Amino acid sequence: MRAVVTDAEVTLADVLSLRLAIDEPLAEGAELVLRHRATTTERRVPLGASATKARDATLAVSLAPLTLTPGRWDAYLAQDGPRARLRSIDPGFSLDHLDTYALSRRSLAYRAYRTQGGFLALKIDKVEPLAEVRAVWFREGRFEVTGLLAFTGLDDDESRHEARLALRRSGPEAELSVAATVQGVRFHAALSLCDVVDAAPERPGVWEPVLEVDGLPGPLRLGSRLDDVDGKRRRLHYPAARIDGVPIRPCYTADDELRIEVGG
Repeated sequence: MRAVVTDAEVTLADVLSLRLAIDEPLAEGAELVLRHRATTTERRVPLGASATKARDATLAVSLAPLTLTPGRWDAYLAQDGPRARLRSIDPGFSLDHLDTYALSRRSLAYRAYRTQGGFLALKIDKVEPLAEVRAVWFREGRFEVTGLLAFTGLDDDESRHEARLALRRSGPEAELSVAATVQGVRFHAALSLCDVVDAAPERPGVWEPVLEVDGLPGPLRLGSRLDDVDGKRRRLHYPAARIDGVPIRPCYTADDELRIEVGG
């Protein structure tokens, strides 16, 4: 049979919701097969039969009971013979949905997406509370950053939370901090670049920014993961600012965490 995914989404309750266009009804014994791309581990989900004259089908699969491990899982449909990868015409990306999904406290995040070859797949990541970066500026001698708090469980409302932005480095150790603004799950912070240079003028180094928010158990790393751009270290290149002749630039690690490079 021919089946094409026209709509795919992981709901806030971690349910994979699919709408399929099909050229013949689903029969008893039909299964959704999820296959881990790296380990070839499989999970099989019985689907049940659809109406006799159906030309589309709506499926809802709860993901948590499947104990899926982090990585990428390709989706197949098995019915009356060999299974076939599920084709998809749904781009499977909504920044607004990802923001809403990240409001809940989670240890695993599920995302449905269309591969470059046009097939349905799931991306599963381990997650922890994060200060998700949406914009970075070097202007008027300051480092400024804005974003939202992800996977913290805080409400997206008008309440304000005491917070501080801290920059830390090792070799030699140094730390700077400044008050930050957190309203609901939105944050903004700015720090003087002159203070960064003066804190360790004798050698270049890399500073790690973290956001400390009252009521949360630990500091939040600053990163950028709630989008469809992987590998930001290769793809995003910021111009350097120069403070007293010392170059300073923001950059990302291989894990898409924000860093500040000073000197070098």
